Amino acid sequence: MNISNHMKLSFPSISTNEGFSRAAICAFILPLNPTVAEVADIKTAVSEAVTNAIVHAYPKEPGTVYIDAKITDDRRVIIKIRDTGIGIEDVQQAMEPLFTTSTDERAGLGFAVMQSFSDRVRVRSAVGKGTTVTLEKIIHSAYDEE
Repeated sequence: MNISNHMKLSFPSISTNEGFSRAAICAFILPLNPTVAEVADIKTAVSEAVTNAIVHAYPKEPGTVYIDAKITDDRRVIIKIRDTGIGIEDVQQAMEPLFTTSTDERAGLGFAVMQSFSDRVRVRSAVGKGTTVTLEKIIHSAYDEE
């Protein structure tokens, strides 16, 4: 598996940057000619991962969210969303549907949504050091459906 394209992006963990991150990833994958459904899947998964970093990683003041995205020669998109925030104490528990540490009206479905719209999701986290969510999706081609 060789990397055919690669991009890195970083931005403050403020809510307005969630939409920016989705748009940037969509622009990055467009040369693969993804289907509308594939674009929607990736946008949704990235949105959830970035929102988790914005809402949960930096509870007291904004920090930085990092995105590292790669496209492989076998049309696999690998997107790492990373923060250097508070980390997740129990990743397995955090990935359970409806689990949330938030005191506001969060549904606790972020990881479940990421998993349903990606081919693979991996989460690494260390308390006090941050979290990295890796999303993978194989892009077929809109031309394949014609």
